[in-house]
Amino acid sequence: MLTHPTEQRLLALGLTGMATALEEQRRHGDIAALSFEERLGLLVDREAIDRENKRLVSRLTFAGLRQNAVVEDIDMKAARGLDKALFAKLVVGDWIAQKQNLIVVGKTGLGKSWIACALAHKACRDDRSVLYQRVPRLFDALALARGDGRHARLLKKIARVELLILDDWGLANLTPDQGRDLLEILDDRHGRGSTIVTSQVDVKHWHEMIANPTVADAILDRLVHNAHRLTLTGESMRKGADKRAGLDAKPQA
Repeated sequence: MLTHPTEQRLLALGLTGMATALEEQRRHGDIAALSFEERLGLLVDREAIDRENKRLVSRLTFAGLRQNAVVEDIDMKAARGLDKALFAKLVVGDWIAQKQNLIVVGKTGLGKSWIACALAHKACRDDRSVLYQRVPRLFDALALARGDGRHARLLKKIARVELLILDDWGLANLTPDQGRDLLEILDDRHGRGSTIVTSQVDVKHWHEMIANPTVADAILDRLVHNAHRLTLTGESMRKGADKRAGLDAKPQA
């Protein structure tokens, strides 16, 4: 089928959504029953939806979320002590607009990363910039960047996103360099962006995990004082799933 000249012009202008919608209208004879304004409205709506979808794909690609999670799929009935009222407020996203933080603490297997990624996915859908970082790998990347001249550029990339996820914080004590890097990140973001931190370690033990007490004070001041907290409790959901499936839940060697 030959392309309509108007469709060609729309494609040349980068209006691919409108071009697709125009072709669809041409293939449906009953579209003639609509007025010019109604048909134009359908074209504009299609272009707007296509652009929004492309932006979402771009934001999710940049974010690099570890889990393909969405807030609608969060199991609110699971026995893990999830504060449902607070979670509902977090889904709305006003805390991100207010540059507040979120700390998600609990034992392994309770869905900390899943919840963080679901909230991050919702932020992407709300047209916010997001970046996921697993803390051990982030420190490795910063160490490499310090050696090849990319350190400042990487810190700038982390600083400018609206929502940063620091996953698996506290698996090991921080070295002096790691403490300084984390302070730089949080200082750059303080009052400018929001951060989600997930950890198996209770917040009251975070200070002792940072080598320099002065740096520890500064980190916790910027991270904790304006943070919402979700504390998850109970049995690992992975173990529970194994038991329900009749599987052996013992750890593998």
